[in-house]
Amino acid sequence: MAQTHEIKAESRKDEGKGASRRLRRAAYVPAVVYGAGQPPQSIQIEHNTVLLAAKHEWFFSSVLDLNVDGKVQKVLVRDWQKHPFKQQMMHMDFLRIDENHAIRVNVPLHFLNQEKSAAGKTSGVVISHNLTEVEISCLPKDLPEFIELDLADLKPGDIIHLSQLKLPKGVEIVALHLGADHDTTVVTANAVKEEAEEAPAADAAEAAPAAAPAKDKK
Repeated sequence: MAQTHEIKAESRKDEGKGASRRLRRAAYVPAVVYGAGQPPQSIQIEHNTVLLAAKHEWFFSSVLDLNVDGKVQKVLVRDWQKHPFKQQMMHMDFLRIDENHAIRVNVPLHFLNQEKSAAGKTSGVVISHNLTEVEISCLPKDLPEFIELDLADLKPGDIIHLSQLKLPKGVEIVALHLGADHDTTVVTANAVKEEAEEAPAADAAEAAPAAAPAKDKK
């Protein structure tokens, strides 16, 4: 089970672009909480709180305890808008969840022991991570912060698909319910063929034996 993470927020009444600009100048992030059959609620979060939390994977892939004015709601981050070039979060959307209903969330993949594998130790083998996250379905209580993939036994030429991931109890991969064609490649270990460089024509000419000089006819 994933660790509990609490984010503190405050309710707000002022809405609109002007109000949002004032909040950002005051170092707050305007946000909205919606879902679970309840009306949307406008909130504000200290920007430093969001900035620090956003540095961790769990902020975007875990069920959060959103504490609004002392009342805790279970939520997921559903959308966020960042400034094009500043380290500033402009707006956030949080989705309330029902702990008795399955949720669909993208969680990151963590690749372990790649450097210890036969493929990792073989010169000329390129290990590609075709996916870095995967969409899963589970009850909120079963949501993992990430899924580990141990590559210790990876050999040159190996291919690992979604169906080969080891999942926690109660967790399913959404794509696998769509059929075998959606069993996407996660990792490949391919040998790179090095083409021999052709010797320049000048070098070939130098390497050829010199022709014997013609004899003068008498």
